Amino acid sequence: MRFLRFSDGVASRVGVLAEGGEVVRVVEGAGDLLPLIQAGEGELRAAGEAALRGGAAVEAAGVTPLAPVGTPPTVRDFYAFEQHVAAGRASRGQAVHPDWYELPVFYFSSPYAVTGCGEVPMTPGTAAFDFELEVAAIVGRGGRDLTPEEGEAAVLGYCVMNDFSGRDVQRREMRQGMGPVKGKDTATALGPWLVTKDELAGHREGTGYRLAMTCEVNGVRYSEDLWSRVYWSFGEMIAYASRGAEVRPGDVIGSGTCGTGCILELSATHGPERYPWLKPGDEVVAAIEGLGALRNTVTEGVPPVPLRP
Repeated sequence: MRFLRFSDGVASRVGVLAEGGEVVRVVEGAGDLLPLIQAGEGELRAAGEAALRGGAAVEAAGVTPLAPVGTPPTVRDFYAFEQHVAAGRASRGQAVHPDWYELPVFYFSSPYAVTGCGEVPMTPGTAAFDFELEVAAIVGRGGRDLTPEEGEAAVLGYCVMNDFSGRDVQRREMRQGMGPVKGKDTATALGPWLVTKDELAGHREGTGYRLAMTCEVNGVRYSEDLWSRVYWSFGEMIAYASRGAEVRPGDVIGSGTCGTGCILELSATHGPERYPWLKPGDEVVAAIEGLGALRNTVTEGVPPVPLRP
């Protein structure tokens, strides 16, 4: 099933895509997917099936999808595509660190920064605003000290993720051996739907799925990769996240940027003239085959509030 959350102008609602994606069938009484996810996969599926049988119909073309989960319990963003890692390290004159092949590292991002389709503000104070094309898994079953097989079983479904980043702010923070912090937590877009993993089963290949990942800026293709090129599987990522700690239903697990999946990587390879940083008014469309297209328009960020005179 393909679940989505959208606004009716007064409150958020939950629905299921039906009739070839042209109609949304409303899940009665639901304003967020998180309570349904926390109730268990069976409850979520039952709610979706009931909506498909008799839920109110809304034209899909007339709604703007919100993030499927409004405020996830946690957002962990990994670093799982080798091409992106290698390109970033090469731009700094370094090889991929051997530990990267042993440890699927991640950072915690802010659940409060999660948004869906629509406007995204620039990081306060940035002059180097960037997108990051990723796939996200939504955890359906919690656990601790999971095996990779158990981690894979814990995945409920997937959505597109665009981890917007203020690169100059991020760079300054990380020089201090901490972060990323404010360079990352202004806007993290998720959507447009939550697609249950059974919908993708026929595309499984290696550590991922043979599904195309693309990103366009103002109609110009910037990024193109395959999800199946990911080095670490979501089962492995979730197992590592659960090592000595909990993962819980509704947690978001980001893959990290795919190959060619951000301006930072593209400009280092092809030059900033060809791939300039994002600016207000730019439309960014991050898409993954089978998961839909996440559409965002960049807006001006607020000025940073001074910390001291």
